[in-house]
Amino acid sequence: MSNAARETMQTVRDMLRFATTRFNEEKVHYGHGTDNAFDEAVHLTLSSLSLPLDKLEPFLDAKLTEAEINSLIEMIERRCKNRLPVPYLTRLAHHMGYSFYVDERVLIPRSFIGELLIQTGLSAWINDPDAVTDILDLCTGSGALAIQAADVFPNARIDAVDLSTDALQVAQRNIENYGLKDRIQLIASDLFNALSRKRYDLILTNPPYVNAASMSQLPAEYRHEPKIALMGGVDGMDIIRNILRGARAHLNQGGILVMEIGHEKSNFQAVFPDMQISWLSCSAGDDQVLMVTREMLP
Repeated sequence: MSNAARETMQTVRDMLRFATTRFNEEKVHYGHGTDNAFDEAVHLTLSSLSLPLDKLEPFLDAKLTEAEINSLIEMIERRCKNRLPVPYLTRLAHHMGYSFYVDERVLIPRSFIGELLIQTGLSAWINDPDAVTDILDLCTGSGALAIQAADVFPNARIDAVDLSTDALQVAQRNIENYGLKDRIQLIASDLFNALSRKRYDLILTNPPYVNAASMSQLPAEYRHEPKIALMGGVDGMDIIRNILRGARAHLNQGGILVMEIGHEKSNFQAVFPDMQISWLSCSAGDDQVLMVTREMLP
């Protein structure tokens, strides 16, 4: 950008216009919290300026400092040229009213399980949230689901498990930011391996489930996320098979497992044709998240 063009940038409104144009020109891919160029521009601009995402109007004509303008232009260009998702640029992801620190060690929080927790509390299956005392968040990543579950189920203690010690470091930061270190325990484990015989009322899991063909076609933005948190093997079911084999032994009587499987319903049904499950409706449809009771599990 020329110095003359840079000098025309003065306000938040100017930066939003510039960012929206650049994102459209470069045809960046969305999906990490937004689905269009303008919302992406708002997310990047307001997050980087430490302004609330739900209060754009009062700040539109606020003048920016030279340092703020230069920083924003640099991030906009990195978003375009390097295809870095906005939350990795700002180190801040927003999901269901929560804000989480993120970096390339974890997936950017976007699980539909979080949506179900906050909007419904899984009330169709859990009559009394106060009676839920033990929860497992399997493949916790940034710790987002564990933190959201802690609010929905106020009497629960939560084990947040991940194979990646790097991810657990990020989760630790978020858990401390929300003042939940006394209720959420972080555990390094390959699924259930380090959990001994512990049982839970509720298991939540957003495991790696992307099949090999889909992995090969992922947009560049998703390739910045850790592969270990995405890859589910040839049919996407490698980790899911192991979870379903082990879950019954770690659920209390009447306990339930809630699992996100994304666009893998057909692969899931091919592997588990006789399993009795319930599909939970979310904003992405009726085939992204499933629920299975302990009694339905093998």
